[in-house]
Amino acid sequence: MSGSRLAPGLRAGFPIAAAGLLIGLSFGVLARPVMGPVAPIVMSAILFAGSAQFGSLAVLAAGGGAVPAIVAGVLLNARFLPLGIAFAPSLRGSPLRRAAEGQAVVDASWALANQGDGRFDRDMLLGATIPQYVSWVGGTAIGVAIGDALGDPRDLGLDALFPAFFLALLLPELRSRRFVTVAAAAAALAFVLIPLTPPGIPVLAGCLVALVGLRSA
Repeated sequence: MSGSRLAPGLRAGFPIAAAGLLIGLSFGVLARPVMGPVAPIVMSAILFAGSAQFGSLAVLAAGGGAVPAIVAGVLLNARFLPLGIAFAPSLRGSPLRRAAEGQAVVDASWALANQGDGRFDRDMLLGATIPQYVSWVGGTAIGVAIGDALGDPRDLGLDALFPAFFLALLLPELRSRRFVTVAAAAAALAFVLIPLTPPGIPVLAGCLVALVGLRSA
């Protein structure tokens, strides 16, 4: 794979990577007290999905177990199924190579590579993802490393990053009255379940409502 073919994607990915570095750093700071110093870095290196990682971490931080944390992450990452299916015809080579390159599908790179009419610029997507991956894993490692020096994240208000992160993801989706209704129903169910169910269940219930509601939209 020629580096020159990836260059446009690399250039397009660097500004996104800069933002990802800060979010990854925040994830590392918040995750260390909950998951220890190693697991957050391994999670970022293998999973590489901000919304799923913050969702799983929110469940664990609230006292939920591994199963609801994993399920929350899976539900939040369910969008990659249609994204991957749409991108698949643009891949080439052996099944193993196609599967490996498919791991580069992330939201921003997918959008940058989308040429319309179901066509994608494979080199653009791969190039744009490389700096994002490096900055996400590197940011997580830095956050884990400096976490002790910062003390309790709640003293700095960093615990507010959980709702702020998901609110930032939600706002662009509120394009219609139906989307607003689905989001409100999911939030209402989660709030009702908070005092009645174990930690993690309200998040899962809200995710399921959102998936069912938006699937039928």
